[in-house]
Amino acid sequence: MLSMTVWTPDAIRALGATTDVATAAKILRIGRTKAYALAKAEEFPCRIIRVGRRYLVTVQSILTLVAPDQSGSSQSSQQHQQLLGS
Repeated sequence: MLSMTVWTPDAIRALGATTDVATAAKILRIGRTKAYALAKAEEFPCRIIRVGRRYLVTVQSILTLVAPDQSGSSQSSQQHQQLLGS
């Protein structure tokens, strides 16, 4: 059975300071392969921290995209839409 996590801002915050690319991709509804390709090309829509061969995504940058009013960021809604490609 397919498990569907509801990614509320609180659920995203509960991930801690960073998460892996696969989890960030699920939150952003990006395929895993595409997410890693974007990370490698330095085009992932959130802040990536490279640790050795590993990519980590900052939770704050995810929140800035998906919940701009609750992220504590001053980035505008228009900027979010540009980052998401809409």
